[in-house]
Amino acid sequence: FFFFFFVIFRLIYRRRTTIMKPETVNYVAGAIIAAGGAMGYAKKKSLPSLLAGGAFGSALMYTGYMIASGNVEGGHVAATALSLILAGVMGSRAYRSGKFMPSGMVSLVGLATGVYNALA
Repeated sequence: FFFFFFVIFRLIYRRRTTIMKPETVNYVAGAIIAAGGAMGYAKKKSLPSLLAGGAFGSALMYTGYMIASGNVEGGHVAATALSLILAGVMGSRAYRSGKFMPSGMVSLVGLATGVYNALA
């Protein structure tokens, strides 16, 4: 997980020597969110986790596709909005429950992705 943050901040501060394309961050974050939703369903039979994880994960992956297709500004704006909504919702759930996993982790992934897309 810390490698994910390292890669994001490396991309922010060293744009000319990036180790991956800008859309890759959204693809990876979307896959993490979708996999988390699937894990929530597999462990607790939580249909809301499956649906929300699939929807947010797919939407983040689509923003990566938007960026790769040339709609760079629209992709980053949409990804920023999605990520910050995700971070806010899951952060409030983590605060209310007092547990970091899984909602706190998802909140951090959303926050990191939102910051990256806002600065890109």
